[in-house]
Amino acid sequence: MHRLPQSFYQLPAPKLAPLLLGKIICRRLDNASILRFRITETEAYYGETDTACHASRGRTPRTDIMYASGGHAYIYLCYGVHEMFNIVSGHKDFPEAVLIRGVEGYDGPGKLTRALHIDRTLNTENLATSKRLWLEDDGTALPYTATQRIGIDYATPKDKNRKWRFVAN
Repeated sequence: MHRLPQSFYQLPAPKLAPLLLGKIICRRLDNASILRFRITETEAYYGETDTACHASRGRTPRTDIMYASGGHAYIYLCYGVHEMFNIVSGHKDFPEAVLIRGVEGYDGPGKLTRALHIDRTLNTENLATSKRLWLEDDGTALPYTATQRIGIDYATPKDKNRKWRFVAN
C-alpha cells in the first residue's frame, strides 16, 4: 500500500469521486493505533454554479477550504449532529469536493466519521502529509454504479439529476 500523493487529488470532483472507491481512509488515533476502512460510496460537488455545492453561495469562512488545492479535508457539521468528511479536489481557487458517503461496514457519512473518529478538528488537514488522516491505495478497483446525488432537495432539478454519486457494486 502507498499513500496517495497530492497530485492524485488534482482532478475535478466528478472524475475523482469514482477513483476514490476502493481507496483506504487511514485515521491515526491519539493512542497511535490506526483505523483503516475501504471507501465504498462517494458524491461529487463541483463549483459555485452547482446549486447542491456549499460554495454555491460563494466563499465563506465555512467553505474557504473548498477553494484550496485538492487533497485537503473539508469537514463540517450537518444538522447539528453529523460530522461530514469531504476531500477537496481540483485546483486552487475553484471550489469542489467529494463527500465520502460510505466505507466498508458503515453506510452513511455520519456513521463513518463516528467509526473513524473524524471530526472538525481535522478540517483543512492535508491528506498528502498528515500524520492523523490520509488515504492509501492497495491497487483495489471496485466496480460501481453512478446514480443521482441524495439529500439535496434544495438544489435545482438539473443539479439534482446529475449522476455524481458513485456506489461500489
